[in-house]
Amino acid sequence: MTTWIRLLAVAALLISSQSGANTLTQNVSWTIDRADTSTRYRVVAYGDSIYAGYNGSVYNVAKYSAPTVDAEYLSVLWNADIETVRRTKSGAVASDIYHNKIVAERGYMQTSSTRVVTFEMCGNDALQARSSFKGQSGTCDYSGLEAAVNTCKVHVAAAMDFINANAYAGTKLKVVSTLYYPGYDADNTPSACTDPTTHAAVNLQSTFLLPVATMNYWMCEFARQKGFRCADSFAHYMGADYDRNGDGKADYVALRYVPGDSESSYVTRIMSTLRPTIRDANSHLLSASRSYDYIQSDDTHPTYTGDTVKAGLLGSTTGSGAPRYTSFSYGKNPLWNQFGHERMGWLLSTTSPPAP
Repeated sequence: MTTWIRLLAVAALLISSQSGANTLTQNVSWTIDRADTSTRYRVVAYGDSIYAGYNGSVYNVAKYSAPTVDAEYLSVLWNADIETVRRTKSGAVASDIYHNKIVAERGYMQTSSTRVVTFEMCGNDALQARSSFKGQSGTCDYSGLEAAVNTCKVHVAAAMDFINANAYAGTKLKVVSTLYYPGYDADNTPSACTDPTTHAAVNLQSTFLLPVATMNYWMCEFARQKGFRCADSFAHYMGADYDRNGDGKADYVALRYVPGDSESSYVTRIMSTLRPTIRDANSHLLSASRSYDYIQSDDTHPTYTGDTVKAGLLGSTTGSGAPRYTSFSYGKNPLWNQFGHERMGWLLSTTSPPAP
């Protein structure tokens, strides 16, 4: 059997899963290697295709996905080499990431060089529930959306508790990244099913925004309770970088979770008060006349710039390279708001401690 046939066979095996959803393990370790130091620290990132840097390929992923962008910022801040260990599974739901990545692969965050542990999950729970709801006819059944929210809450809380109990004692920062809403504009359409109370079709965008907002609230609220930081990717992807509604705040700032928010106040702000300011991340506004596309052509995954690396399909990929930037003006690289992964990586970096 030739090598490429063996690879295809392995890919087919990995794409099957116990839940019937498509999953693909993609593990990459990349080190930002500065010329002026040999000190090395580690960032460990657990998650699905977002942290993986998925770009539609079985074999390659973005070199500079969000965790590695974060590592580049840390290398400047700490004047150190930063190893990013991405333990990810594209297509995985929250329970899979929790059990088979965070728990099963806890050794990666237990090494003495670990200083940051970050994770993201629940995106595939939401996407699968959305797909199922779109396929309904007759009377709408919301139980799948509700179940996705509940399982997200359970596993986000469990992940934080497990990381708190198992990460290296010298870990300085633990971060969860919230969900953005891919396909926001495309979902602005009536459902094929009808609501059991009104007997009318429902707007898909409104129907799906509610569980996303609820999941995000609890990610940030659990983070507040359990000593994590919350990187509010929803606000930074879906809100403009300037004040569009005249409330005195840039839209992304106004949309952010505020520590101490109740669930009802946060959800009301997203679903009603500031709903007109939410935009599809395919056209993220930097100003009234300038925008960038944060979502790839699949209308799901973040855009990125730069090279790709092997995806770690058969175990893991390890590599290193010089940083793209060795210093930053005002804590931002020139690309910080031009690509989805660059924005998320910069956002992760904003909570970094000044010293390792």
